[in-house]
Amino acid sequence: MTETQSEPTQDAAEATAPLNVANEPEVKQENGDCKSSAGEEKEKAPQEFEPPEGGWGWVVMLASMWCNGSVFGIQNAFGILFVALLNKFGSDKDEDLQFRTAWVGSLSMGMIFFCSPIVSVFTDLFGCRITAVGGAAVACVGLLASSFVESLGPLYFTYGIVFACGCSFAYQPSLVILGHYFKRRLGLVNGIVTAGSSVFTITLPFLLSSLLKHAGLANTLRVLSILMFVLMLAGFTYKPLLPKPVSSGKSGSRCPSLNRVFNVNIWKSLGYRIWAFGIPAALYGYFVPYVHLMKHVEERFGQEANKEVLLMCIGITSGVGRLIFGRVADYVPGVKKVYLQVSSFLVIGLMSMMIPLCRVFGGLIAVCLLMGMFDGCFICIMAPIAFELVGSQNVSQAIGFLLGMMSIPMTVGPPIAGFLRDRLGSYDVAFYLAGIPPIIGGAVLCLIPWVEARRKRKEAKTEADTTEKMLEIKSGTQDDADGEVKAKEPESVI
Repeated sequence: MTETQSEPTQDAAEATAPLNVANEPEVKQENGDCKSSAGEEKEKAPQEFEPPEGGWGWVVMLASMWCNGSVFGIQNAFGILFVALLNKFGSDKDEDLQFRTAWVGSLSMGMIFFCSPIVSVFTDLFGCRITAVGGAAVACVGLLASSFVESLGPLYFTYGIVFACGCSFAYQPSLVILGHYFKRRLGLVNGIVTAGSSVFTITLPFLLSSLLKHAGLANTLRVLSILMFVLMLAGFTYKPLLPKPVSSGKSGSRCPSLNRVFNVNIWKSLGYRIWAFGIPAALYGYFVPYVHLMKHVEERFGQEANKEVLLMCIGITSGVGRLIFGRVADYVPGVKKVYLQVSSFLVIGLMSMMIPLCRVFGGLIAVCLLMGMFDGCFICIMAPIAFELVGSQNVSQAIGFLLGMMSIPMTVGPPIAGFLRDRLGSYDVAFYLAGIPPIIGGAVLCLIPWVEARRKRKEAKTEADTTEKMLEIKSGTQDDADGEVKAKEPESVI
């Protein structure tokens, strides 16, 4: 009794040793573990993992940076491929051409996020390295297959599903593995990693335009598949450091526990639930500019307009924003980092509404510069917020389920914008509507710091009450022990 209620002294531990021996078989029978003494249980207790904050982690950071760049650089530059697809597979008689072609890019982006819950399970079961390497190989096959397609329909499968699913399996481990090597610098490292997509977003539009002009669509896709092959090699650097969680299943069972397959603990956090529903609500218009902005520029400013500059502006300021806000996030305590995402959604929503109002090309450049800056803010602090809400052991599935829920708005947004363009003859209404969801979603996220503060107050109060009760029990036990000693003293003297 005294062992569980208070920490025994050395003499008390020696006095209660026979009691431990007597109880040992019973404990062994109960949990199937032959180590049952108090000292051995303390040795078994997992210690809090401390990342090395560098070392091999810098190599992992560069590999993750290449992953983010190659995956989302291609996705963000789809506006260039979108115009090429319209020219190759479209016809003037097709009234739904914009709608049907937009599905290729939006399906690809949506599938990256839709597969994320499955990817999180694979990451937990097989590790970051195997999952990332396998995903990059599938993405490489998908791009190669897309290069041999001669109609728009098969691209839905080869580019929209196969390539995107491979990217999803390669992308998510690149976020999770960073938590194995960094904690104090995690915000800065995430900023550097996610800046990889900015570097590719800056350079790929010009590369794609040149390749499409001189080599054609098929050879351009084959060149892009080389990026996926390099990504496959980069995945081999993901050496895991976090200790594996102790399985609660029966000893010797090869089947993983249900909690490892579907981690329900993350959904017990009200802050995470709000985050997981607020982010998708904000993203219904997020991907619309990346798909339709190039075509909108052609229609408003002519085919000779240097539309690639707009994607370059988004890429440059997005990279700068990821570095700046990633570093800022390291100084923002706890879940208050969410306020950075709130501000980013507010600006992104307003800038989307400003696109149709820009009558000069310079105004559109200014809009893209601001949009890119706060796009970088939104992206670079996703992983740090997830770590704050659910902890390092649960972050894989927390990010996975969030990205999975993001797939719906990311998929349906661009086709709806294309449908409005086909029916109304311009993109104005589509861009106006695209700016509303980010503002609403950002307002919802404002609840998270308040909810988390209330939860911590409740936990602190519960802990204080528990400590007070333990002190009372300890005091009562000490009084009983003193009384027994005083009662035995006269007998020992006689």
